Amino acid sequence: MRGGALVREFRRSLAEASERGHFRVVHYSLQHDHAHLVIEAKGKDALARGMKSIAARLARAVNRVCGRSGAVLDGRYHHRLLRTPREVRRALAYVLLNARRHLAKRRGASRTTAAHCDGASSARWFDGWRRPFAARPIATESAPEVARPRTWLLRIGWRRHGLVDPSEVPGSPAG
Repeated sequence: MRGGALVREFRRSLAEASERGHFRVVHYSLQHDHAHLVIEAKGKDALARGMKSIAARLARAVNRVCGRSGAVLDGRYHHRLLRTPREVRRALAYVLLNARRHLAKRRGASRTTAAHCDGASSARWFDGWRRPFAARPIATESAPEVARPRTWLLRIGWRRHGLVDPSEVPGSPAG
């Protein structure tokens, strides 16, 4: 799911659905066979409706790009309610730097490996980086495909535990 055409199609589709009343996609990361989302939802019903919409949009994007039809996702998702600033900070680093985490598992990448903005994520829209790093400009986009957070935890609270360094490896002892 990290191919350029699919990522572009998903971004376009997500831009139309990232803010739907009581459901907002704040950040995402597409991996080869799954996606990570940081969302805000006001209750179980808003979460269920929003996730159903996102799943349908992702499936349509895959089918359009791959020239196929039919089911793409298995219709389930795992969610975790984030209650503390530390949990939110860890989740943001995990989602935005997830490709780096997978790379570290495969190749033994460390904190010293050059940090790059993951093009299959919303990392370029994130305003909580400890230091800047190069992101490839995307000429076709004038606005983010993700919504701005509204909750205190996602806007301000997580920052109590430090800005996110682009060279972190989420889930590692140093990360």
